[in-house]
Amino acid sequence: MYNWISALADLQDRGEPCVLVTIIEELGSTPRNAGSKMVISASQTFDTIGGGHLEYKAMELARQMLASGQQSTHLERFSLGASLGQCCGGVTVLLFEPMGQVQAQIAVFGAGHVGRALVPLLASLPCKVRWIDSREAEFPEHLPHGVRKIVSEEPLDEIDELPAGSYCIVMTHNHQLDLELSAAILKRNDFAYFGLIGSKTKRVKFEHRLRDRGFDSSTLQRMRCPMGIGDVKGKLPVEIAISIAGEIIATYNADFGQHTTRAEPIAKLLPASRRSQANR
Repeated sequence: MYNWISALADLQDRGEPCVLVTIIEELGSTPRNAGSKMVISASQTFDTIGGGHLEYKAMELARQMLASGQQSTHLERFSLGASLGQCCGGVTVLLFEPMGQVQAQIAVFGAGHVGRALVPLLASLPCKVRWIDSREAEFPEHLPHGVRKIVSEEPLDEIDELPAGSYCIVMTHNHQLDLELSAAILKRNDFAYFGLIGSKTKRVKFEHRLRDRGFDSSTLQRMRCPMGIGDVKGKLPVEIAISIAGEIIATYNADFGQHTTRAEPIAKLLPASRRSQANR
């Protein structure tokens, strides 16, 4: 069995979200002392805070946090009595710390100059990146950690594989493919962000063709083209990439913390006899 610190390092290296659970307060008889830790991922647990129903409840709460995408820490008080199915009789306060939460699932269509400048920037963020192109030779020999290369003769088929709420960036070498990808992304219309590389002229042409396919103005307004931060005027691939990455960050930061809850102070979670000491 991994100890918690090895498991945490391994999960973070793989980019897999988890919750670090720590006993931060104990009173009376408890199965383990303050400072004991365990790590809980969506499918595994590592180390222990004492087993029994306390650990089961900790796993349940941690996985609820993972499923909701909660980013904030959380404190929870447990009385180790009959209601919890344990007979220790003590009190434990647990700290739940989400670790390695992914802020964005990003799909980059195109491995050209801008794509090769952009993907390493995205890989350095708390994101998971799918990098999609039909031309395997365009990908660098070594991919950044956390990037999945997808070589597909039909990049359009990859749209159906994207999770809802994805960030979609279209910058292929083929304008017709860009148009077909744009139509498929807009048809799903469940993305968090959709950016299309190109000028204002390209946008006008694409909007005209997409309207002919039945897309209304409100849907087309969700398409960012030109994409990127407007104040960045440079045309070098790395300058364009930085402006796009900045817009991605601004977009996911707008929703940062939407699942958070305010944690109770530790003192309020302790029994009255201990609470008075903690407030001194």
